[in-house]
Amino acid sequence: MNGMGRANGQRGKAGHRLALLACSLLLASISRPASAQSGALDLADTGDTAWVLAASVLALAATLPGLVLFACGQARGRNQITTLYQGMGAVLASALAWAVAGYTLAFGNASGGWLGAGNAWMLREFGNLRTASSIPESGFALFQSTSALVPVAILVAFRSGRMNTGWFMVFAPLWSLVAYAPLAHAIWGGGWISEKFLAIDWTGGIVIGLAVGVSGLVLALLGAEREPAPSPLSPLSLLLILLGTALFLVGRIAASGGQALTGNDDAAAAMLATLLGAAAGAISWLFLGLVTNRAPGPLSLARGLLCGLACIAPAAGYVSPGGAIMISVIGTAASYGLARTLQARTRLGDAGVLASVFAGGGACGSLLVVPFIQPALGGTGLPSGTSLMDQLIGQAATLAIATAWMAGTTLVLATMVSLVRPMRPSQDRIDQGLDVGTPEGF
Repeated sequence: MNGMGRANGQRGKAGHRLALLACSLLLASISRPASAQSGALDLADTGDTAWVLAASVLALAATLPGLVLFACGQARGRNQITTLYQGMGAVLASALAWAVAGYTLAFGNASGGWLGAGNAWMLREFGNLRTASSIPESGFALFQSTSALVPVAILVAFRSGRMNTGWFMVFAPLWSLVAYAPLAHAIWGGGWISEKFLAIDWTGGIVIGLAVGVSGLVLALLGAEREPAPSPLSPLSLLLILLGTALFLVGRIAASGGQALTGNDDAAAAMLATLLGAAAGAISWLFLGLVTNRAPGPLSLARGLLCGLACIAPAAGYVSPGGAIMISVIGTAASYGLARTLQARTRLGDAGVLASVFAGGGACGSLLVVPFIQPALGGTGLPSGTSLMDQLIGQAATLAIATAWMAGTTLVLATMVSLVRPMRPSQDRIDQGLDVGTPEGF
């Protein structure tokens, strides 16, 4: 009897365990939907995520090599290896700076202020989903890093052959943190400019184009020793410029589609507008060269294409294909006139043309998006409750604030870094070419 009692007791305990296990499984199955709704499970849309990741890789693979090749082509004499070295090194240093602090300064939790919250230092805390999207925040961070590195690569071209490598390797990551990140937060990250002025900027007409154009112009003015009449570009330089520009076009089309953060008609329409805007800019620049008795050539095509991309960047996701063409035609004409004026009246040389292309194109596109965003012209319409005049004033105010911010921060940073390492190499090194005597390395 005692043995049978012990057996019955053991069976009773086993039955209790099975009952508890069944209840636990039942509770887990009931609570699973609530857990998913609270964000404990991954609710990212796999299709949208795959598209943004693909756009990020394509933008990074095409944009950065393209810009560095373009900068190498701009370099005259024996400076091309050094320019390539400076561009690659600065981009990699800026990528680290962006991971450590840049992302959280630009896209940390927004409060309508100057900077994002510090919730993502070292990319240590990612939300399951990026706010107002269907992709994981890690994918969003990867995509935004492609935009953050573009202006660093462009800056190299403004002082190619006239800039110490050590100086630029320090300046570039600091610039991305102190100058670029606050502007990106103010316009893209839910900061004060987006709240106060409802600024429109799809892929960086202001955040990238205007910012890098103004900063590059400041750097060129700080070293105003540019040749008044630069020597002609070699055939190899023209080849590098065209190849780099073509790659940049592919990268910006991908970035424009990725900016939609979803693989739908919005992405397709933005990509189409970017392609047509770039084409309109390139053909317009060539035509303007003909009518002003300046024989167009490969450099004209490249500059026009870059200008078209800068013009359409703020508007790509908001206007019709026809509107994209008109914005680039008008913006390119204005930028071409500015470039000719700077070349005739200053000693900035290529730097003045680049400033006109990027800053002039980005500014023109940021203003022209307002009329062409109207539904009557095929656009998506202005933000709710905003009139055309209010939006135009808001865009103009955003341009003024961004210009002042980038000019001031660039001037201060360049001066501070120059106290440690001079910006400009010696005149003997410039005359010989920076490639001469450059150490091979280990």
